[in-house]
Amino acid sequence: MLSSTTPAALAQSTPEEPEQPAQPELKEPPYEPQLIRLSEILGALHYLRPLCGHDEVDEWRQRMYSLLGAEVQNELRRRRLVERFNQSYRGFASVYQTCTPAAIEASRRFADEGLIITQEVTGKYSRD
Repeated sequence: MLSSTTPAALAQSTPEEPEQPAQPELKEPPYEPQLIRLSEILGALHYLRPLCGHDEVDEWRQRMYSLLGAEVQNELRRRRLVERFNQSYRGFASVYQTCTPAAIEASRRFADEGLIITQEVTGKYSRD
């Protein structure tokens, strides 16, 4: 004879759900911090360079698109880099409405830093 708790215990149990295939873990490359910084630099340059008279209206946005095309295979990572680009652009737009000596200097420093990051990352991690 079955005890009176058996039917309740059976009613509470559910069949095991089919196992979902494991999602591949998306690992960030070791140079992710540099790419995030590069995204910020590109956003700053996209605002500052045209502000200070350089004929580069779409240059830095196109470089960002190139970076995304070469490096990003998942949407979360793409959004993070785009967000950094946009935050940097908006940050400088809120500070500089006209070209000033400080804006020129910031632009120069960002261009130099972006070049260094690009050379370091491609030199160390390039698959060529």
